[in-house]
Amino acid sequence: MSNFSIILGNVGNFSDRFMGCGYQRDYRLDEMFDRVASVKGVTGVELVSNWHVSAENVKQVKQNLERTGLKLVSIIPDHFGVKKYGKGAFTSKDPSVREQAVRETKEMMDIAQFLGGDLVSLWPGQDGYDYPFQGDYIQERTWFEEGVKECCRYRKDVRVSIEYKQKEPRNFSYPSNVSSTLLMIGKIAEPNCGVTIDYGHGAVAYENLAESVAILKKYGDKLFHVHMNDNYGFWDDDMITGSIHTIPYVEFFYWLKRTGYKGYISTDQYPYREDGRDACNESVRWFELFEELAANIDDKSIDALYKSGSAVDVSAYMRKLLFNR
Repeated sequence: MSNFSIILGNVGNFSDRFMGCGYQRDYRLDEMFDRVASVKGVTGVELVSNWHVSAENVKQVKQNLERTGLKLVSIIPDHFGVKKYGKGAFTSKDPSVREQAVRETKEMMDIAQFLGGDLVSLWPGQDGYDYPFQGDYIQERTWFEEGVKECCRYRKDVRVSIEYKQKEPRNFSYPSNVSSTLLMIGKIAEPNCGVTIDYGHGAVAYENLAESVAILKKYGDKLFHVHMNDNYGFWDDDMITGSIHTIPYVEFFYWLKRTGYKGYISTDQYPYREDGRDACNESVRWFELFEELAANIDDKSIDALYKSGSAVDVSAYMRKLLFNR
């Protein structure tokens, strides 16, 4: 069985550009910890800096971790919701802003270690561009690689994982898909640098996420972390896992098993109109089901299907696996 976790904010209040006040009520920090801990099968929690953890409240966070028995899975530095990073963090044209992004990432690495974690997951949402001729693609990718490399060298006992996304909030993001991110990691060339797959981000980039898992295994064993949600393929809707896709998720979990992934599988969803705790609970129940289905797949049968390449036989196998018909 895999380890499951929830991003703390997933059980809180959510706002969008239409409902700035949020769709739910606000929850205190300890209330959100309790809501995460109440989900059966969840043993870990992820935190976002500024939102949930900072140098000022780290003792309070530690008390909540100890009180609930939850493990800190990762800290996500807030490089996307702070005004100074609105035009980029690691790729800002202002060197002082780039320095701040590196410094704050290092601080979160220290805090993660203090809280018993060993992973910082970077989602560089503002590192990209919107218009033609706005970004120096080579220079800004170089800045990104240099900044992440400095963070990786700062602490070898904390891993730095890059979460790619094709777009949003920028129209184009630099770590945009699994292959471009792997190229950057190759330039960074640090053993503690890897990739966070967000299923919804990959779906919007028109990836087959099972293949993405395989790619990261083949080219350096670089899958460090997994975020789960669902969408229709047009936008990062952050919906309940399994609410849209089924067979692609079965294949995704099968390849997690086949490649020996041992990390956490975490919710990363924003159920604006649903209760966050209940929506995360539903995702975790789907995690368990998909993992069970993947475990029931016979490797010899799948190998035979791979050798034949018969779509009809694959369809029949999946129908039998899912519905016993």
